[in-house]
Amino acid sequence: MKQRLVIALSFLSMLVLFISCQTVNTNRLPLWESNNTRNKTIVISDLHLGIDDSYTETLENRAYLVEFLQRLQSTKDVKELVIAGDFLDAWYLPVFYPSYTDENEFYKGVIANNKEVIAELNKVIKSGIALIYVPGNHDLTLEANVLKEAIPSIQIVSDEQGLGTYYTGNNKEIVIEHGHRYDIFSAPDKITNEELCGNKNNTILPAGYIYARYAATWVIEGRPAVAKDLPVITQVPDKTNIDQFSAYIYYSVLKQVSTRMTPKEDLNEKIFKLHIAGFDDDYSYLDFYPVTQADGTISANKLFKNIQRTWQDRQIQNNVKVSNSFIQAVAGANNWDYYFDQAKIQYLENPKEKVDIVIFGHTHVPSYYTTEEGKLYVNSGTWVDHNTDFPEATRTFVVVESGKKDLAEIYSYLEDGTLQDLKPIVSK
Repeated sequence: MKQRLVIALSFLSMLVLFISCQTVNTNRLPLWESNNTRNKTIVISDLHLGIDDSYTETLENRAYLVEFLQRLQSTKDVKELVIAGDFLDAWYLPVFYPSYTDENEFYKGVIANNKEVIAELNKVIKSGIALIYVPGNHDLTLEANVLKEAIPSIQIVSDEQGLGTYYTGNNKEIVIEHGHRYDIFSAPDKITNEELCGNKNNTILPAGYIYARYAATWVIEGRPAVAKDLPVITQVPDKTNIDQFSAYIYYSVLKQVSTRMTPKEDLNEKIFKLHIAGFDDDYSYLDFYPVTQADGTISANKLFKNIQRTWQDRQIQNNVKVSNSFIQAVAGANNWDYYFDQAKIQYLENPKEKVDIVIFGHTHVPSYYTTEEGKLYVNSGTWVDHNTDFPEATRTFVVVESGKKDLAEIYSYLEDGTLQDLKPIVSK
């Protein structure tokens, strides 16, 4: 009898422990005190979940992301969660990562490596919150069926391969996209390498893919300082020669980046083994880097030759509403105000649009800009572990509410689970 009682008590203790654990895991405190009226949209972007924990930019913050998603499930006034691009990362890889030809299998590997996040996203949907995904540049080759296999009820918003614009709010007055559509280095490029690869509209990877792999290699190698004998262009074209002056500006930006990032690999080494997205060859950094050609013009030797000449057609193909010049786009590559300017030009000041709030990601810099008319541009920042571009904050997200007067807030999710209001820090 005594033995049976001990067994019964032991079983009861285990049952209590099990129920307790279940309660802890499924009944997280909400992100804030909420009611049952679902009228808020949460926007997160630039999660950069990677295929290998040796390479991923979001390892330390992955557990906080899971916790955030668990608490979101208990926040009853949220109607939708929007992932505004750079969700699964196919760009932040060292050049010595094994070459692959099946992009779908690659993304499935990323999903498998981040199964805890994927599981919580499915639970977010089950909790009554819609989940929307808008493509970014680091996942512009991600196919819908691969993502749907992992998260069957996710809504994928796409207007062109690798791009998407999501309108929300009571009157569709809120627009959300990643923002890479306006970035010369990150916007899908189906044109520039068409002749090189012998295909049409398949070579979607833009120039930023190359230097992202180069930069990732440098970081993973420990940021070595290696002397690089980069070609130098000494003669600056006259500004009246728009074509060649544009090519020079492009060279100048790449020179700046390439002087700072110096991985151990040799400039002539065929380190970029591209057998995806329309490419099927191996390339060196010098195949990509602009030089003065025999005829005196400035261009890369192989990859992205005369890139300045394709920008207008790329904008048309990428559904840019109001095009700009190549020089404007290159000059804006490292200027975060450029994206505010694009938010105004494309939406806030565009008479064809009825938009009051624009939310981008892409820059990793949380931002909150107000126009003279009281309209808003907000950038959702990033969840990478170490935010190089804005060290003061990571794990950032936007909360927007549609109503008589649209409201938007921007927060950082702190390690203790509290929310830091970033608006006083990042407002302009």
